[in-house]
Amino acid sequence: MRFPTLVGLLSLANAVSAGLLVTAILDGSSGGSAAPLPAGGAAIWLTDIIAFAVWYRQLDRGGTAARAHGRRPTADLLFVQMQSTDPHDAGGEPRSAGYLYLSFTDATAFNPTDVMPLSRWATMLMLVQALVSLVTTALVVSRAGNVPGG
Repeated sequence: MRFPTLVGLLSLANAVSAGLLVTAILDGSSGGSAAPLPAGGAAIWLTDIIAFAVWYRQLDRGGTAARAHGRRPTADLLFVQMQSTDPHDAGGEPRSAGYLYLSFTDATAFNPTDVMPLSRWATMLMLVQALVSLVTTALVVSRAGNVPGG
């Protein structure tokens, strides 16, 4: 099975989990205890961060192979280090940690912090990630706070 297929399945499974959690919260079937809500929401949120980090890495400038061979010089995501003119800089190429940082900050701040989307797909993917994160966080926190004893 190819890597994008695995990430797609992970994203789909996580979306289904988020949908089930949101449905359970909205229809009141999440039970009388708030204890499982933060753990379930956190698992979905962290999986979401990892999955989106992989998507960003796989899609930016045509993927890792295209970046390595310089086949697509136009960036989809502009990282701060890509703008450096310092000759001692270790290179402007983002690494996996950079994409993880992008995903984490988008899921936490609900907007780009120091990585700017330059292409339509990057903007839309960041929008989807921020929306999923906002909905998951808001519903879990509000429901957990309204459950007696929670």
